[in-house]
Amino acid sequence: MEISNDWKDYEILDMADGEKLERWGDIVLIRPDPQIIWKNKSFPEKWKTANATYVRSNTGGGMWKYNKKVPASWKIKYKDLTFNIKPMGFKHTGLFPEQAVNWDWMIDKIKNAKREINVLNLFAYTGGATVACSYAGAKVVHVDSSKGMVTWAKENAETSGLKDKPIRYIVDDVRKFVEREIRRGNKYDAIIMDPPSYGRGKNGEVWQFENNIADLVNLCKQVLSDKPLFFLINSYTTGISSRVLEDILYLELDRKDGKLSSGEIGLPMKDSKLVLPCGIYGRWES
Repeated sequence: MEISNDWKDYEILDMADGEKLERWGDIVLIRPDPQIIWKNKSFPEKWKTANATYVRSNTGGGMWKYNKKVPASWKIKYKDLTFNIKPMGFKHTGLFPEQAVNWDWMIDKIKNAKREINVLNLFAYTGGATVACSYAGAKVVHVDSSKGMVTWAKENAETSGLKDKPIRYIVDDVRKFVEREIRRGNKYDAIIMDPPSYGRGKNGEVWQFENNIADLVNLCKQVLSDKPLFFLINSYTTGISSRVLEDILYLELDRKDGKLSSGEIGLPMKDSKLVLPCGIYGRWES
């Protein structure tokens, strides 16, 4: 497992009984997490410091319960990158801090390429990977079907000092955009995708991870440049092994060169040996 342990503005303070106690800058939140199946809290007193708790509803969804004042949004830093945090529906904050291990990996790959790198970021959400790749010097095309998430990504780029960098923001269905790029003959040196388990595009297009991921990787193969740098798949889909992502890249990219790898990513708990598993990845790299 690759562990994101270089954060200063984020940390898990404790976790137990289906919940994690997290510090996001100066704000402490309690959010549910299905991986946390043990009952005992390591630091019971710390839970009293929470500003807000996300409480699930028995009928689905949930809501934030505020114990102390929480700003509408605030900023946290990861190394030289700055992100805007906002409590959202369905427990989210607009950032997945475990992805920092992938940001570091991408930044290193792009900087060491010593050439101009064009990146395609699909299902790009609020732009964590977009910001990282742009910071490393790449040109980035950021694609997501949600206009609100694309606006948020622009805010993250601006607060990270990247407002004037070459980033194109596209609000569109991912598959339709890639199909148009194939027809236009556009090519990319690196492709990132973080597809949901299930979702709908802006025109009602249905996405289901198990049914669509292999076909999408095969489609994206057609927009890879002659000298690709990497192809990264992230997933939070329950029940899928990281090795499945590696196997899909092996089968669908059909490349004999380069290196394949896969694994879990996680977050450490402060003052503890506990680590929270958070997701999986599959990578192809030159």
